[in-house]
Amino acid sequence: MHTGDGTDSLERATRDFIAARPQLFGIAYRMLGSSAEAEDVLQETWVRWQNTDRAGIHEPTAFLTTITTRLAINVAQSARVRRESYVGPWLPEPVDTSQDPQMGAERAEALELAVLLLLERLNPLERGAYVLREAFDYPYKQVADILETSEANTRQLVSRARKHLAAERKEPVSPADHRRLLEVFLAAAQTGDLAVLEKVLAADVVSYTDGGGVRGASRIPVVGRDHVSKYLTAFAPRFWPPTRTRWVEANGRPAVLVSVGENAVALLSVDVSADGIDRIMWVMNPDKLSPYVASLSG
Repeated sequence: MHTGDGTDSLERATRDFIAARPQLFGIAYRMLGSSAEAEDVLQETWVRWQNTDRAGIHEPTAFLTTITTRLAINVAQSARVRRESYVGPWLPEPVDTSQDPQMGAERAEALELAVLLLLERLNPLERGAYVLREAFDYPYKQVADILETSEANTRQLVSRARKHLAAERKEPVSPADHRRLLEVFLAAAQTGDLAVLEKVLAADVVSYTDGGGVRGASRIPVVGRDHVSKYLTAFAPRFWPPTRTRWVEANGRPAVLVSVGENAVALLSVDVSADGIDRIMWVMNPDKLSPYVASLSG
């Protein structure tokens, strides 16, 4: 029974929100590629949840998921405009997944940086449909209700997203192979070993540096084995000598945190297929690096 003052109602609302929170964050983060934007969405979801007449709501998580997804779609639409004025390549904001390998989802789908980067090129509805279906295993009917569209259209949205990813991304290798290739790559990049770099890079490799305007970060992606090898060899003597590296996990994959003194200067991660390294991703923007470093366990 509700008491007159509504305190127990708010307590229950808080409990329901806290229980759903990991999943809500997982949805918003995958849709936006940004922890900061995902947190803003959750804040707004909480405000709306407090102001909702909750008496008739029997499934709080379903209701909260709907609010979060719709808010994230709105944010994604305005983020597209903002990203057009972003200096240099935009990469997703990395998250430490070592504590929660699935990050609130049924499965660790749509979490790797390379996948989030590709999802960014989809429209927000396609992205929302893909995330709810592939990472959270929602039935098409429920996804359709959340997105306020038909089930047939929802199936098309998910199918388009899958096709886009399949066309842009080769089959990834096992975590052990991924780590081994990243180790070889790191050693070759640090010493500027052109021959080894050419061996581990795929022919159509792309190197992205998200510096958000920081000095020394390349403002255009570097494309192709030849260009990327030479680029890495050229900056090796300037970049690596003062640094130390630490193995970390980002978005479910091994990554390397590069620091100078006490300051993290880059998070290096790669996307690897049977052809070698397909994408090299350097996150150097302090606004994306700092929260990641702060969240690292231990």
